[in-house]
Amino acid sequence: MKKTWKEIWHFLWKDDSWESLLVSAALVLIIGKFILLPTLGFLLGTQLPIVAVVSNSMDHDTGFNTWWENNAEEYQNFDINKSEFKEFKMKNGFNRGDAIIVVGKDFKELKVGDIIIFQTNSRSEPIIHRIIEKGDNWVSTKGDNNPTQLNFEKQIHKDDILGVAKIKIPFIGWVKVGFLMLLGKI
Repeated sequence: MKKTWKEIWHFLWKDDSWESLLVSAALVLIIGKFILLPTLGFLLGTQLPIVAVVSNSMDHDTGFNTWWENNAEEYQNFDINKSEFKEFKMKNGFNRGDAIIVVGKDFKELKVGDIIIFQTNSRSEPIIHRIIEKGDNWVSTKGDNNPTQLNFEKQIHKDDILGVAKIKIPFIGWVKVGFLMLLGKI
């Protein structure tokens, strides 16, 4: 039995074959999906603890001041001015390929400017956008880089909110983006 374990260990960690690479990759995916993500989700209080950004809807490629000049009117329609926006977390948005750490949050604690992850019947993938308006049991969001608010963002019920964006990790999400591009889903 000891010899078998040594052979398995050698195959996974020392062997330079394609077979070893494929088995190691499969193990990483299985452990990540069925052990690490559920554990992280439990600890952070959300079913979706890490989100890979797959669209450009939150990009601020031009720098904050230029971005604001191009988008001010849309935010001012929701009584959000430049100085308020500058105080928002992730005021500079994020890019396709970034990974976002998500934390569950009580609906009462949400506020305008928070970036939430929510589900909608209009899309198969969860959406990650900024809250621009809040009601008693709903919020409205908008992608910072989108020219206008999308119809499905106008009243998102509190039960459809999966969590709040807390930390941005650049480039880590490119693994998912690349995979989706290969499948032709982006």
